[in-house]
Amino acid sequence: MELSPYLENLQRDLTAAAAPGGDDITRAAGLLAGSLEASARLCLMEALSDAAAEITSKLSNASVEVRLRGRDADLVVTEALPEPEAQPAAAAAPPPTEGEQARITLRLPEQLKETIERAAAAEGVSVNAWLVRALWGATQPAPPGPGFRPGPGFPPGPGPGFQPGRRITGYAQS
Repeated sequence: MELSPYLENLQRDLTAAAAPGGDDITRAAGLLAGSLEASARLCLMEALSDAAAEITSKLSNASVEVRLRGRDADLVVTEALPEPEAQPAAAAAPPPTEGEQARITLRLPEQLKETIERAAAAEGVSVNAWLVRALWGATQPAPPGPGFRPGPGFPPGPGPGFQPGRRITGYAQS
């Protein structure tokens, strides 16, 4: 989107408003309009960015971004890829239902809350049950992936100091 026509309209309007004041006022208005161009361009870009953010918040499967190219702004709409059908999780056992229960207050972004509500409804469970199951599964150690076999010198299972999800990368020199 080329911003120059909008800035030229602003300059023309400012100059026209100053015309009844005479040549000196008109010349001053032209100089003022020229020096305000960078600030006005920035304001237009901020307005476009705010509009893109508001539009994105109203869309369920797309986002709108403002990308700058030189002195111009481009509006880019990106559609979200459909999420693949979730396979039922067989690794984590369901959480225990007996025993004491605790209550917490959880603050979520509205968009995340709506996504969780849709996921729970799709599975036919309450939001609370869906969250408990998701949290339970996220806190259980993940089994090794398919085809995993420890190499030579590795014990068959986790040893002392094992921490799921932690690894060391790099190189060594001897």
